[in-house]
Amino acid sequence: MSDFLLELGKNPNARKMIRGLGLPVPMPQALARAKGPWEPRPLADQTVVVGVGPRPELVPTLAATLAQAGAEPRLFGEGHDLAPWRAPGEAYGRPAVALGDPDARFLAQGVVFDATGVRAVEELASLYACLHPLVGRLARSGRVVVLGRPHRDLEPAAAAAQRGLEGFARSLAKEIGRRGATAHVVTVDPGAEARLPALLTFLLSERSAFLSGQPYRVTRDATGEVEAPATRPLERKVALVTGAARGIGAATARLLAAEGAHVVCLDRPADDGPVSQVAREIRGTVLLQDVSEPDAPENIARALAELGGAHALVHNAGVTRDKTLAKMSRDRWDMTLDINLAAVIRINDRILADGALNDRGRVICLSSVAGIAGNMGQTNYAASKAGVIGYVEALAPRLADRGVTVNAIAPGFIETRLTDAIPTVIREAGRRLSNLGQGGLPRDIGDLVTFLASPGSQGLTGQTLRACGGALIGA
Repeated sequence: MSDFLLELGKNPNARKMIRGLGLPVPMPQALARAKGPWEPRPLADQTVVVGVGPRPELVPTLAATLAQAGAEPRLFGEGHDLAPWRAPGEAYGRPAVALGDPDARFLAQGVVFDATGVRAVEELASLYACLHPLVGRLARSGRVVVLGRPHRDLEPAAAAAQRGLEGFARSLAKEIGRRGATAHVVTVDPGAEARLPALLTFLLSERSAFLSGQPYRVTRDATGEVEAPATRPLERKVALVTGAARGIGAATARLLAAEGAHVVCLDRPADDGPVSQVAREIRGTVLLQDVSEPDAPENIARALAELGGAHALVHNAGVTRDKTLAKMSRDRWDMTLDINLAAVIRINDRILADGALNDRGRVICLSSVAGIAGNMGQTNYAASKAGVIGYVEALAPRLADRGVTVNAIAPGFIETRLTDAIPTVIREAGRRLSNLGQGGLPRDIGDLVTFLASPGSQGLTGQTLRACGGALIGA
């Protein structure tokens, strides 16, 4: 079911009339989303403004990343050293230019602020000095990324200043969301700087359209450096997607295949028709299997081994069996916990035991914002999805020495046949109660899965990434 207000908002005359009448009708901004496979210069010709705080530590990385991605860097504010920008600017024909006070005609597609050297509360004023004049010049569907360092290993005062970056970014995301714009904070472990470029490029690109107000930590936890191709990053790699017949699973399978992956499309035998259609479309392999069956782990591991082992395991299959706890039958409880959580553990255990996941592979599990914030009538579902988060956190360090990363994605309100069945009032609330004032699309989750499956995501592991448009509840 389409979002009527979003469609209405695409008409500039309708937006003007509703605002002119002062009607309390939310008019969400249509999000700019990427089209087609990954491009060699995803930020081509986009103006990205760079600001720095005291003692910035990531400027050389920023200079190389933005130039290679095709951005037009503009340096705003005080404290800039032009030396790190010269060589990348000459190599890629993207020279950094000092930006004076932005006027009303200036628009920035992105703003990046290097706050890695901020070590005192008063130094947070440098963040205000940069973003205060720029926030009004941020384009629709623009991006803000604040870069910092993990606070836990710092002295108390420095830790307070660095932790303040997250509150700033989350709040800014709520302020700019009405324009379809997003904000994030990325902390980079010392020594992990080389793993930042792929994530930064992704967050500044149109492939992160429905991600907003989230923290990311770039680490060296998973061993090994990997080449991060700008295009076709999954060429000749095998990816398993469970629940691939429709919705998020089908969108994910298509996006993975577009980047070169051979996708094993798994779903129940009852969904033979739709899952086979997806597999034919992307030239993948069909695997008809109910993940709750006792022989599922063995059958899946064998199928992957016959293809030379998997690079990515995407655990998307899941069910909802909603009732308040007082009215919930034991069957509803058992089915939800088994399919959403226990089956994931059983399947992974067998794949790992059989060596069917290749080194530097990826394990990506679908959780939910319900697993973080809880939800009325979903004690079983929320328990299963919170369990996924705990499982990911515990499994990641156990596979790190193989270079394997393990992450969870927690979707918010995504427009699927399941949300179409939600009563109208609740569905509208789910759409509007986020920074962006709308629901996401299945491809929004697929875009994040594809990034996490790519070599460039080596710095992310053991994390749960929310893809919820900055949901106001539980954020």
